[in-house]
Amino acid sequence: MVAHDHDVDVIVDDGLLIQGSRILAGRSAKREPTRLAAVRRAVFSDPEHREQVKAALAAARPRRVLVLGTSREMVLRIVRALELPEPSRWISIYDVATPDEIRQARRVRRQQGKHVIPAPTFEVKKSFSGYLVDPLRLFYRSQHARGGLLVEKSAVRPTFSSMGRFFIAEHVVAAIATRAVSEVEGIAGVLRVRVNSDPDGVDLVVEVVVRRGAPLHGILRHAQLEAIHMVEHMTALNVRRVDMVARRVDLGHETGEAAPDGGGAFD
Repeated sequence: MVAHDHDVDVIVDDGLLIQGSRILAGRSAKREPTRLAAVRRAVFSDPEHREQVKAALAAARPRRVLVLGTSREMVLRIVRALELPEPSRWISIYDVATPDEIRQARRVRRQQGKHVIPAPTFEVKKSFSGYLVDPLRLFYRSQHARGGLLVEKSAVRPTFSSMGRFFIAEHVVAAIATRAVSEVEGIAGVLRVRVNSDPDGVDLVVEVVVRRGAPLHGILRHAQLEAIHMVEHMTALNVRRVDMVARRVDLGHETGEAAPDGGGAFD
């Protein structure tokens, strides 16, 4: 809302460079394991991180940049690290939020460990695989927008939250994908699910048996979408890719046989 009212092109917030609904560059401080590491990430202490965001800023060529920080000193550290001009205007949190709103935000952060990122959930999940990300949609009345403006943000519980961490084993992800794919009409069985995971998300390879006469492309596409939806819904992981491989064709009860390995693939 502040960015819209002041015609801001990009936002620098907690280690991220955000433009509109896209995260252009950076790594969020909310992914760091400790508060100290989070602060260092937010002020761009890491040279590689700093240079990545500087390069993205140079490519974006913004006229106005909104730098968010918890103090003037923090904002100045960020500005100098990214070699931005000195701030031309300072905006206090008390200028844009009421005391009740500030107290409520602090209470949510303290009790639920949640922080807000000014980007929509579909974009944030790319950088927060395995984190609980809740969408926030706010209708904002602005003097610059007729009829109001729909603002999308995301609430994230950071790694360093005192509420603890959770882990999801790869065999659990495989089991969820197996269940989702098995329920698709035209799939006779799931032979194997391979899971490759890293901090940015998971890739799956699902090998299946399809029923004779089923439209192969449509069945595999449906199974792929079901696997993506179920894994993301139940684990909060960012599913980057699901490759569906039809290894066999179920010939039915008449022969009791199946076609040999081979089949088709869909990704």
